[in-house]
Amino acid sequence: MNKTLATAALLVAAAACSSSGPKSTGPGTLPPINSTSTERPTSPSTKNATTTSTIAKFTDTPKSSSQIEAIGIALQEIATGLESPVAATTRTNERLLYVAEQHTARVVAIDVESSETPPREILNLRGNVAQGNEQGLLGLAFSVDGSRLFVHYNDRAGDSFIDEYTMTAASAGPATADPATRREVLRQKQPFPNHNGGQLVVDADDMLYIAFGDGGLAADPFKNGQDLNSLLGKILRIDPRPSGTSPYRAPADNPFVGRQGARPEIWQWGLRNPWRFSFDAVTNDLWIADVGQNLYEEINHTTAGESGVNFGWNLREGTHPFNDGAQPTGGIDPVFEYAHDDGGCSVTGGYVYRGKSIPALTGVYVFADYCAGDLIGISAESNNQRPAHGSLGLHVDEPTSFAQDTNGEIYVLSRDGSISKIVAK
Repeated sequence: MNKTLATAALLVAAAACSSSGPKSTGPGTLPPINSTSTERPTSPSTKNATTTSTIAKFTDTPKSSSQIEAIGIALQEIATGLESPVAATTRTNERLLYVAEQHTARVVAIDVESSETPPREILNLRGNVAQGNEQGLLGLAFSVDGSRLFVHYNDRAGDSFIDEYTMTAASAGPATADPATRREVLRQKQPFPNHNGGQLVVDADDMLYIAFGDGGLAADPFKNGQDLNSLLGKILRIDPRPSGTSPYRAPADNPFVGRQGARPEIWQWGLRNPWRFSFDAVTNDLWIADVGQNLYEEINHTTAGESGVNFGWNLREGTHPFNDGAQPTGGIDPVFEYAHDDGGCSVTGGYVYRGKSIPALTGVYVFADYCAGDLIGISAESNNQRPAHGSLGLHVDEPTSFAQDTNGEIYVLSRDGSISKIVAK
């Protein structure tokens, strides 16, 4: 990319003007690390939120909005002093939370049961990782047995990489990722420095799911979201184990395997910037929080194993036409959306609660907005199976991500360097 084009892209990402209005910043469009804004917008849960009837069946007892709002929970701070934490995960049979720091490009391990134990560095990629506004170390996941660590980052040229490291036992403290074992699994050229996605998830079959945004700038100028020959604007599903001379393979049951003009790695498509997605630990349903353009933020939902779903970007923003686009054939609208006019700017996806300490929260999908900061819950309405939503009565300044431990408990990460656990009040 030439210097003029790169500069223009940065200006658009920062000032974010387009034909449909000003662009806000959020975890998928991150503000500068030294941002000093203290204004707290209105929660997007309180006004004009929209749900649609595309939600599939829920297996949990449905809750109304009033029931969600009556759940008694609190936040218990378990860590402070981290540098721009943006992702966290657990490792099999451990109580540690492994956290990705975006701009320091470190992975650190935190003992969630001992605030006196300082974070331990297990991997440092700083010399290889871009320091841009939406770039850096963005995601991490472990193989099922915990022997391999996958990381998602932008290199100094801005391109996206998925690398694998072997975990090595330490004489004291947590295991570390051995830098000498680095193996490149996948790389993706990025045309612009924003909308990188970043989420990684490993399922029970050791398949690796990867979120890529649409490539950036604004309005998806290359129409990557609707291009099945591009990995951008997609969630991918790959088997990350080497196969012959290839560093990975596309599983045979992926929806576009064998289809001419389509990449076999694609699992879901038509996404703008799926900054965070998660699987329900009980139902295996997929929840995708897709960061919007200028007007709407959206949450998408599919049932277990449902793949090849087109969520409409860049023909749709939420449930609305984008630039006069029509709903693509077979496309579906989100199950929940809210408008930027309601005080939000960038959705931060979370998890369906599956812990034991807060029975009333069971089956509720918990998420937030980077600007509004209030935690919101989504459940199913009993009369028509459409999702009800309500404020959970908790606020986190600039929530960048959520995490879920092996017990189903949920944690919230903040741009201020703190991590808090959701607990019963």
